[in-house]
Amino acid sequence: MRKNLYLIILSFSLVSCYTYQVKKQANTEIDNNPQSKKTAVIANNIPAQIKDAAESQGLSNAQQMPAAINVQEKLTPNKNVKIDVDGKSYKIIVDRWESDSLVAHPVNNSKKVLKFHKNQINSEKIAEKRFSQPIADIITVVAYAGIGVAVWSLLQ
Repeated sequence: MRKNLYLIILSFSLVSCYTYQVKKQANTEIDNNPQSKKTAVIANNIPAQIKDAAESQGLSNAQQMPAAINVQEKLTPNKNVKIDVDGKSYKIIVDRWESDSLVAHPVNNSKKVLKFHKNQINSEKIAEKRFSQPIADIITVVAYAGIGVAVWSLLQ
């Protein structure tokens, strides 16, 4: 029984409520043109066959490039992030930017200095360390259930 209790305590100490999550990019284009609002309303009323024909002819309008993501704006000093550089993943804390190079150190080793050029960093896979409420809720429920089982076993 004691070994199981120690194992449970050890497993709870290794679980973290913080996870690395990639921030979703919001569409930054704001459409204030009243003419385009009218065409959007009209386009919603057009039958599907006509829409398909129009889309096949005007593919250039339908295919819009996503907004360029500025790596330097995403990686500000003292941020705890997970980045992908040339296919390898690093958990780092950003120190500063020197021209086009990122100077950072690994999360567990503040003495080691890492330098990456901004073109090496995959901007789509920059994940910030954030608090995860669902994981915290799961840990809380499991802890309460464990306490309940411990009290029940003591009373038996």
